[in-house]
Amino acid sequence: MARPPAVARVLGKVTEACREHELFLPGDLVLVGVSGGPDSICLLHALHALRRLLRIRLAVVHVDHGLRPGSAEDASYVRRVGARLGVPVHVERVEDRPRRGDSLEAWARAVRYAAFERVRRELDARRVALAHTLDDQAETVLLALLSGRGLEALAGMRPLAGPYARPLLGVTREEVEACCSALRLRPREDPTNRELRFLRNALRLRGIPALERALRRPVREPIARTAELLRQDADELARRALEAFGDVVEETPAGVDLDAVRLAGLPKAIAGRVVRLALLRCGAVASREDVEAVLDLAHGRPGRRRQLSHGLRAGRQGGYVSIAPEDRG
Repeated sequence: MARPPAVARVLGKVTEACREHELFLPGDLVLVGVSGGPDSICLLHALHALRRLLRIRLAVVHVDHGLRPGSAEDASYVRRVGARLGVPVHVERVEDRPRRGDSLEAWARAVRYAAFERVRRELDARRVALAHTLDDQAETVLLALLSGRGLEALAGMRPLAGPYARPLLGVTREEVEACCSALRLRPREDPTNRELRFLRNALRLRGIPALERALRRPVREPIARTAELLRQDADELARRALEAFGDVVEETPAGVDLDAVRLAGLPKAIAGRVVRLALLRCGAVASREDVEAVLDLAHGRPGRRRQLSHGLRAGRQGGYVSIAPEDRG
């Protein structure tokens, strides 16, 4: 039976993304994260329609954060959708609450991914499919730009990152809504998505539309294309940094030693990444200040020390910059 054009367009883009990025392998059990909103409902129906072509099996995970009235109805709706499609649904209700001062968005994301990972391991699912769209990608890139973050952040979300696959990254929110309408679906609407106190919502509802009005042209797709190009650059820099890491860094019982002369001789874009990898070996996610401190030691005279975050310290000893926990001396 011929599919409506809006549905065929989404299915074509999802199929292309799955093949280009090898998101799934034949026989995979794919856990689909479904909130009940338009994006995730569209993703679930798309993967269900393509399950035989892709030779995958599906299960659904829904995370009920329990933060607002109506969240239980969202879970019931997702259960009904799963029952109609013959897909098992796993509902994870969050009992914890964010601490005072925590970012609600960051907290919700952390507990959601923890729930995804818990269910993925229980079911032995190889992939978790997430419903991020091209619009989400554009918003992510602009948020990274506004926060002054580096190339990796500006490269946006990856189609495949570990077990997490994003088949809708090439699909616009408008195409998602047209697909849902063509299938006569009635997704749930989360009222918090309209609250401008959240930066992403303000950017989505006010910032990007104002930018498009001022420029008199769409900006979402060009921003998403730019992110794809930046990912290629980021990947190449990461590859070169990994090659340099073996020449520069040596693990020690206390932490790591970095060859100061070799580190100082690297281009800064590579040297900074080598330092981040070295700090990661010490169990720390490096801040910009940490990286600058280590590079400063590599270029300076022996005998100096710098305090780093995460209880680490770095010191220039002879031809090396040594990084170790402070209590190791």
